[in-house]
Amino acid sequence: MFSLLIMIIILFMISFIIMMLSTILSKKKIIDREKLSPFECGFNPMNSSRLPFSIRFFLIAIIFLIFDVEIALILPMMLTIKSSNLMIWFYTNFIFILILIIGLYHEWNQGSLNWTI
Repeated sequence: MFSLLIMIIILFMISFIIMMLSTILSKKKIIDREKLSPFECGFNPMNSSRLPFSIRFFLIAIIFLIFDVEIALILPMMLTIKSSNLMIWFYTNFIFILILIIGLYHEWNQGSLNWTI
């Protein structure tokens, strides 16, 4: 029992020494201001981070996500056609696609799909 405890302490000390050595050896010696500044995808990071974004960008992203999730829901429906009642399957798919078409019509009516503005 005592030898197991000694081995655990020795392993702990060895791992601690290796971690400390790697931390000391991996420190940067030359501090460069350009390399330490964050890269902000083409935006100048020295400006204010509270720049106004176009709401159109976020609206198009949300519409894309909605239709992406809907495609992920429609694809498995094709696999369930063999194992389900045909009428229930038809009504479920019809209602789902009808909701999609009504949502698309509503977005079109509101001007959300008009990208030229």
